[in-house]
Amino acid sequence: MAEEQSAGIGYKPLYMHVRESLVQRLIDGRWQPGEMIPSEIQLAQELNVSQGTVRKALDTMVKEYLLVRRQGRGTFVAQADDAKLVFQFFRLKPDEGGAVYPDSQLRALDRAAATDDEAEMLDLAPGAAVIRMERLRSIGETPVIAETITLSADRFPGFPERDAVPNNLYHLYSTHWGITIAQAEETLKAVAAGADAAALGCSVGAPLLRVHRLARDLSDRPVELRISRCLTDALHYAVKLT
Repeated sequence: MAEEQSAGIGYKPLYMHVRESLVQRLIDGRWQPGEMIPSEIQLAQELNVSQGTVRKALDTMVKEYLLVRRQGRGTFVAQADDAKLVFQFFRLKPDEGGAVYPDSQLRALDRAAATDDEAEMLDLAPGAAVIRMERLRSIGETPVIAETITLSADRFPGFPERDAVPNNLYHLYSTHWGITIAQAEETLKAVAAGADAAALGCSVGAPLLRVHRLARDLSDRPVELRISRCLTDALHYAVKLT
């Protein structure tokens, strides 16, 4: 990889080219979740770039939650259950007190044909087989989120039965199928409680926050469609804009 890049239309800084090369190692499975990666010096020699360029690429990947630095030990491929990353894709926080990761109860797990919306969002053929889950998530003893999760059945062969599905789904995707959730697009909308009212312990018509999420992997392929209906009496949605 050349050290210098000429400017022009479509110019991309060299460290971003290095980042893309390193992300490809995650996609190819050359670096596994939890594995320590080579040092900056080793990577710089291998890629024929400066150590500073490698450090900038790694800094970007740490900010993207793809890597984790551990003081005195080195840099590791992030795992979805790392304490620092567990809240990366969970943005609801109590109005009082610190962040709390919710427990989950799987209410239903079915294999069915994709709806038109599911097929479009997940880039599937019409009527393709999907795995559809209904979960109820609670903080303490209080139900706060009812959610529907849809996955392509072809991408998740051997998906566990209902009693074996863990709370942290993104860790499951990573460890069993090598699929890392790298980013997600969310839209928020105020809605009224309907069929989920009884499970959430609220009245029909009570105000809920609907979070519509499409999660993508390192290759930017859609992986998971998740629609969450959230009680926000004591919670709020928080995001840091930079």
